[in-house]
Amino acid sequence: MLQWLSNWLSGRGPSSFDRFKNATLQDTTLMSIDLELTSLNANESEITSFGWVCGRNSSIALETSAYSVVKTKASLGQSPVIHGLIQDNIAKGEKIEDVLTKFTAQLPSKVLVIHNANLDLAVLDAVFRRLNLPAQEVYYIDTLQLALYELKKEHEVVPSNSASLGACLLRAGLPAVPQHNALEDAMAALLLCYAQLASLGLTQQSCLADLSHTKALGKKTLGVVKP
Repeated sequence: MLQWLSNWLSGRGPSSFDRFKNATLQDTTLMSIDLELTSLNANESEITSFGWVCGRNSSIALETSAYSVVKTKASLGQSPVIHGLIQDNIAKGEKIEDVLTKFTAQLPSKVLVIHNANLDLAVLDAVFRRLNLPAQEVYYIDTLQLALYELKKEHEVVPSNSASLGACLLRAGLPAVPQHNALEDAMAALLLCYAQLASLGLTQQSCLADLSHTKALGKKTLGVVKP
C-alpha cells in the first residue's frame, strides 16, 4: 500500500501529532500499559510480562484489560524478587511476537499512559527492531513526568523514590496496589493519570495540548520506518 494512503487510513500522517494534541480528553481513549522486565537496561532487557487496560472520561473499561506472561530465555537475574515471575512461569508464557500482535491491534486511535515512558518505550523499540516488526508511531502521556512536574514546584531536589508509582498513588490519595504486576500497575497508572489531570485543573473539555508545559506528552516510533 502507498505510504501516504497507509498514513491517512491509520490517522498517522504528518499532522497527526497536532491532531493528537488538539484532541479533547472526552474524545480521547487512553490505553495504559506496563511492562515487567529482566533489567532496567533498555538495550539488554527482556519483557517478562505485559499488561494494558483502556479508559475514557475518567473511567476504566475492565473488559479491555489484558495480561500476558512472556516467554524468554534471558537470565532473570534478580527480577523475580521484584515481579515474582520465576523460570517456570516464564517457560509457559507466550511468544513476544504474539503478545505484540495483540498490542499493536489495540493501538489505533489510542493515547498510551505509561509510568516512566522513556524506559518502557525504549525496551519496546529495541524489541520491534530486533524482530524486524512494522514500525508503529505511538503517542503517550507519562505519569512519571507529570509527577516530577508537580514535585519540582515543591522541591529544589526531588526526594528519592518520591515519583515511584506507589509514592504517587499515596500522595494522590489512591489505594495502594500490589506493585510489579503488569496489569495492576497499568490500572494504577491510569487511575493516577486521571487524578493528575484533575489536579492540574483539566476537564473533559480540555485539550491534551494543555499538558504541553509539563513535558509529559510525547510521541515515539517503535521500530524502523521502512521506505
